[in-house]
Amino acid sequence: MMKYKPFGSLPSGDRLARIRNSVNYRDGNFQNLTETPVMVEGTSYVKLMREFFFTKGVDREPTQVLPSVKTDLSVHHNEPVVIWFGHSSYLICIDGKNILVDPVFESRPSPIQFVGSKNFRSDSPYGVDDLPSLDLVIITHDHYDHLDYNTILKIRPKAKRFVTALGVGSHLEFWGINKTKITELDWWEGESIFPGMELIATPARHFSGRGLKRNQTLWNSFVLRTSVYSVFIGGDSGYDATFREIGNKYGPFDLAILECGQYNARWPYIHMMPEQTAQASVDLQARVFMPVHWARFSLSLHPWKDPIERVTRQAENLHALITTPVIGEPIKLGGETLNAPWWDTIK
Repeated sequence: MMKYKPFGSLPSGDRLARIRNSVNYRDGNFQNLTETPVMVEGTSYVKLMREFFFTKGVDREPTQVLPSVKTDLSVHHNEPVVIWFGHSSYLICIDGKNILVDPVFESRPSPIQFVGSKNFRSDSPYGVDDLPSLDLVIITHDHYDHLDYNTILKIRPKAKRFVTALGVGSHLEFWGINKTKITELDWWEGESIFPGMELIATPARHFSGRGLKRNQTLWNSFVLRTSVYSVFIGGDSGYDATFREIGNKYGPFDLAILECGQYNARWPYIHMMPEQTAQASVDLQARVFMPVHWARFSLSLHPWKDPIERVTRQAENLHALITTPVIGEPIKLGGETLNAPWWDTIK
């Protein structure tokens, strides 16, 4: 079963040798900078699964199709904009380059498309055919809701280059991506990806794994810098002092894109609570932040609106500027924020 293509492939050969030389790889696993148990002590996986599959009445999914804007993605090629597709997939158009982050365009973030949480939006306005030619695809880590096998196969003809976390290239190469197109970065490593544009891998507080063995590949956030703009690409992360360290080293940021959703009191160290997301934007010295990792899949037990309602309240408390576009609505770097509470009209 584990040889089934969507599970990917564990690192081997020269890639594994490089991993073993990483200061972040110890005792056979990648390690977080802060001690990070996946679950709090005393949590029962059996009880958790029962609650996840049988809990009713918590509004984990909307009863209506979420609003969206169908944007011609090719027309923004020369504008500094970000276009969100729901959850953690979005397109950054900057300096004439199209950069796609954590693309998932399948119905379920799962190795098997008839098992797992299904997309809220049965009539999603975007598919791979809508994407322009891709100068770069960034993959933050190898979880199914950030790295999707079928999506990678479909975007392969469009994508010129991939940058990802150390070890994740093993999956991409296994799926037919030429290894010459793949760059893997350890924490604090940087790469000049295009003239005048730099991408730096920064730490996150999370974990990895697509099969039975965890933490054999790394999990990253990224800093994207041009001569004019600086963007923080958050990936998945629990909250710790690393955000302040990144802010002090690379901030301020014109935009921080931060996860906000799929949290639970049973796993508080690997996903931020919404209030922590707002605080992370302050730590990063972000002019404005955009919450992602919500509004597409139900991968936790909270009501679907809970992330955005809580993070907007805390942003106001902290005087942090937030932007909340509907799916497909372009936001311009350095421009006005989009913050109408569109979710209030959805049940």
